[in-house]
Amino acid sequence: MTATTSPLSDQVSKTGYRARLPDARGHIAYSDTEHATWQTLMRRQLPIIEGRVCQQYLDGLACLELPEDRIPQLPEIDRVLEAATGWRTVQVPALIPFDTFFDLLANRRFPVATFIRTPEELDYLKEPDIFHEIFGHCPMLTDPSFAEFTATYGRLGKAATSRERVYLARLYWLTVEFGLVDTPQGRRIYGGGIISSPKETRYALTEEPEHLPFDPVEAMRTPYRIDILQPLYYVLDDLRTLHDLSRQDIMGMVYRAMALGLHAPRFEPAPERSRAS
Repeated sequence: MTATTSPLSDQVSKTGYRARLPDARGHIAYSDTEHATWQTLMRRQLPIIEGRVCQQYLDGLACLELPEDRIPQLPEIDRVLEAATGWRTVQVPALIPFDTFFDLLANRRFPVATFIRTPEELDYLKEPDIFHEIFGHCPMLTDPSFAEFTATYGRLGKAATSRERVYLARLYWLTVEFGLVDTPQGRRIYGGGIISSPKETRYALTEEPEHLPFDPVEAMRTPYRIDILQPLYYVLDDLRTLHDLSRQDIMGMVYRAMALGLHAPRFEPAPERSRAS
């Protein structure tokens, strides 16, 4: 999927959001309303994550120095990520094909949809927007263990079959998006899907969902739904576990998960308009 740089050809997502394209200088023009939405999301979420997210995320957030009053420009993010772990961002419309997604990650390029949700959809969005991608994910990409695992995941996904990718997608969902980790300070969040959601940030560390020790094969066997609070989270004993995993035979784990089959879902079937993986 190739994006032009014409400001007149903004890309429309599947849910109707219009991704903003950069001009010749790499600058994206956002409206006052869009900047105000970013400000609302930042000011709402920053107090909620206190005492709930891991130190690596907080360190990355401090490095990024995200502005509260405006949507950051991607080159601002790139300067920090590249210096820390060699990663950069790439502007995309919204959800992208698996081939594109894996290729970008394999080359340490993190896809960022350059639209922001409307004030009417502050709490839930079916597609990832720039707040989810930048606030939820980019701080963790400054951590070497997390960054290496994500790049390894991309390289494996590029070579995987369609069926194998479904199992890899579950691993990604239950780590990068919805992962927890035990730390000397207690159990903390590192998954961007949790961190960008006020409701899930409050919920994830309670006793309501089930918490299980992280096992990559078990994670690959665990169905999930994208439109509900997760009933189950896998907990790393240390974030370096992801670095160690990136040096193991992950595809061998995929084949074991495929042979064992899926666990029974811990949720009701999704309505027709939703999708589960």
